[in-house]
Amino acid sequence: MSVTYHAMTVGKVEMFYRQAGPVDAPVILLLHGFPTAGHMFRDLIPQLAARYRVIAPDLPGFGNTKAPARGEFDYTFENLARVIDEFIEALKLDRYALYVFDYGAPTGFRIALKRPEKVTAIISQNGNAYLEGLSDAWGPWQTYWREPTAEHREACRESLAPATIRDWQYLHGADPSRVSPDGYTLDIAYMARPGAEEIQLDLILDYRSNVALYPSFQGYFREKQPPFLAAWGKNDPAFLPAGANAYRRDLPKAEVHLLDTGHFALETHATEIGNLILKFLERVISR
Repeated sequence: MSVTYHAMTVGKVEMFYRQAGPVDAPVILLLHGFPTAGHMFRDLIPQLAARYRVIAPDLPGFGNTKAPARGEFDYTFENLARVIDEFIEALKLDRYALYVFDYGAPTGFRIALKRPEKVTAIISQNGNAYLEGLSDAWGPWQTYWREPTAEHREACRESLAPATIRDWQYLHGADPSRVSPDGYTLDIAYMARPGAEEIQLDLILDYRSNVALYPSFQGYFREKQPPFLAAWGKNDPAFLPAGANAYRRDLPKAEVHLLDTGHFALETHATEIGNLILKFLERVISR
C-alpha cells in the first residue's frame, strides 16, 4: 500500500487530495476540519487502505488546495460542500462512506442531504450536528453570529493564534506525549499564509449556517437511517460527548465510542479508531 498525491481542477479550485487503496474497493471519503487539512489522516489512511479506496481532499481555504482569493470566491460552508460534491462527481464516485471531523461534518452532511443514495455509512469523529454538542467555549463565535461587527470579528481572531491551535485544539484533554508536534506545526504554518486568517474568520461567521441546518441534518438521519459510527474524543473542549450521544436520538442503531483524548483524536488514537472503523464497515458495507 502506498499513498499517492494528486491535484484536480474543479471549477475555479485546484483540489489537492491524497488517495490510497484498490481503485475497485468500496470508497471512504475523509473530510477534515479546522484548522487542519488532509494530513490529519496520515496515520489512519494506511490502516484503511488494505480494504478500501480512501480519498482525503483538502477543503478550499485549507492545506494544499488552491482556491481563489476572498472577493473572487465566497468562503461559506455551502460553497465548500458544492466544491466537494463536484470533486466527487469528477472522480465518478457512485457510492462512498463519509468520515467527517469538525468542519468536515457540516460539509459532508450537506452532501448527504443532496445525494443520500450515495452515502453507504457515516463515521463522525468529533463532528457535531446537535446543539447539546456545543460547549460554552463557542461564546465569542456565537456573539459574532448574532452581531457581525468588526469588534466581534476581531474577538474571534484568538481562535486562529498559534498557542490556541497547539494548546487548545491539539493538546487539551490529550496525553501530550502521544501528540506529534508535526500536525499542529503544519497547521500553524498554514494559518500564517497571507489572507488565511480572513478566510477563516469568514468561515467562523458562516458557521451559524451549519447550526441553522441542524434540524435538516437530523431529519436526514431519521429518514434515511445511514449506518453510523461516532468515535469521539471525550475531552474535546469544543464538541462535548453529549453531541456524540445525541445521534442515538435519531439513529437508534448508532454505535458511539467515547475515547479518552481531545479534539484531534487521531493524533493519539488512530489505531483504535481505525480498528473501530474496519469492524463497523465490515458489518455494514458489502464488498
